[in-house]
Amino acid sequence: MLDEKPILIDFSGDRKIALAAMKQALPQFPLLTSKNMDWDGVYLAYDHYHTPGATQTVVTPYPCILIFTETPEQVISQRNLAGKIQQENIKVGDVVIIPANVSHQVEWETPGSWIMLGIETKIFNRTLYETVDPDNQEVIPHFAHSDPLVYQLGLKLKAEVESGGLASRLYADAIANLLSVHLLQNYATSKPQIKNYSHGLPPYKLEQVIEYINEHLGQSIGLTELGQVINMSPSYFSRLFKQSTGFSPHQYLIRCRVQRARELLKQRKLTIAEVAYEVGFANQAHLNYHFKRLIGITPKEMQLQK
Repeated sequence: MLDEKPILIDFSGDRKIALAAMKQALPQFPLLTSKNMDWDGVYLAYDHYHTPGATQTVVTPYPCILIFTETPEQVISQRNLAGKIQQENIKVGDVVIIPANVSHQVEWETPGSWIMLGIETKIFNRTLYETVDPDNQEVIPHFAHSDPLVYQLGLKLKAEVESGGLASRLYADAIANLLSVHLLQNYATSKPQIKNYSHGLPPYKLEQVIEYINEHLGQSIGLTELGQVINMSPSYFSRLFKQSTGFSPHQYLIRCRVQRARELLKQRKLTIAEVAYEVGFANQAHLNYHFKRLIGITPKEMQLQK
């Protein structure tokens, strides 16, 4: 294994410095990253290695997860995690948990693909706000092992980057919060007790949130700011909102955007691309996808109707 001073990779700071550090630490720059996404506190990189290789020793100021995907055969590797070295035979669906400020370095002998997720500490702090005993909660290192939930969530975030943001920032926020809850419940020094809420939002608070969504449809809306509208943490708000409406905040936002787009299309004053931008979709293709999914026809077909 290599023995050198760890390279700091911190996407919560200067992105250019973080990208330069990533280029220095890895044998090749990742095929896919979330650097152009407007996500809040979660970062993704994806790559595939066709030949044996090794990383430099790396450290991040927030917890990271490695998720192994599309591996044609078991990946044989030697990993140094927090100063402990272990031989691994990695298969699809395996994950590695790397806590904040813990050194990590790996060498591999066979080809394989991986997703790396970084989750800022502030997301964990929001989750800890919802626990009965938030003190002394700390994620601990775990070598490669199977975790189906983390694997599926990682694939969802990768697909979102590949689509260029087909869903919304709320979608990534929700997955990041779910990941933080899962990590704290399964990989922390002690298992926190997450508070259970079952009565939904008070009507006046629900009305405040819905009004805020409708007033900001054309903007990128995150889970944190929706919670702040009514002074609630993101995970608490997300659960109560779904209990009240039957939809996650992300699903509700998409429906509101499609409904507003429908109204604008009926007026026939804007092009389809202009309507997409007006209601907050990244482009016309995103509007087409969600409009057809929810309304049953395309925006063009809508405009052609009498």
